[in-house]
Amino acid sequence: MRVPRSHPRYRSLRARELLASMVDEGVADRTGLIAHGRGEAFDYFLGERTPPEARLAASVAAYRLAKARAPVISVNGNVAALACKAVIALAKAVPARVEVNLFHRTEKRIDLVASYMESLGGRDILGRQAAGRIPGLAQPRAKCSREGIFSADVVLVPLEDGDRAEALKKMGKLVIAIDLNPLSRTALAANITIVDELTRAIPLLEKYVRMARKEPARHARLVRGFDNVQNLLSVRDRMARNLMDAER
Repeated sequence: MRVPRSHPRYRSLRARELLASMVDEGVADRTGLIAHGRGEAFDYFLGERTPPEARLAASVAAYRLAKARAPVISVNGNVAALACKAVIALAKAVPARVEVNLFHRTEKRIDLVASYMESLGGRDILGRQAAGRIPGLAQPRAKCSREGIFSADVVLVPLEDGDRAEALKKMGKLVIAIDLNPLSRTALAANITIVDELTRAIPLLEKYVRMARKEPARHARLVRGFDNVQNLLSVRDRMARNLMDAER
């Protein structure tokens, strides 16, 4: 379906069409459509804008990524479908490794997603070789690359599941999440949660990574004063106020 740019829901409709086409190609799983729709509902509560709480969390996350010893960006089907080029740009800016890790995992899909990212400029995409294992998770989600997620000190997990975020934290890793639902297990488990829409959050992170390298002292102060629980409470209050205002 061709969506005119003048349509008030242009970005949302384009994302839906893109995700549906990526399901047809096998990059995204059909259950990802449900997850995307749920996220859109929470984005309505934000007014489909990046809130100040997300900007603060992204600033803190950018500093931690820039200072990490071995940062890794974990990519699932929806992330590859919706934000592949943005993820590749962020990975170059950090720099970080990119690893494909799928809930509905088959070796064919892992290769398909990795190849798709490589076709758009991704380099050394990890995930095909999964000799590592995340303790406490059932197979096949526990599989990971030894030189990627298994060895990482900081892991960015956009659009993730709570079990894996919790398991990564138990391994001693700093977990950064991007999740529109501030009540999700992923949002609550992560060390830093950016409550924002994926295609807004990833480019914002890239921008802040570059700023963190230029102004490390400023970003370091933000890290010291950051409280993820309080930030999540603040964004929940913002959503509630937006809902109340919409009724007037």
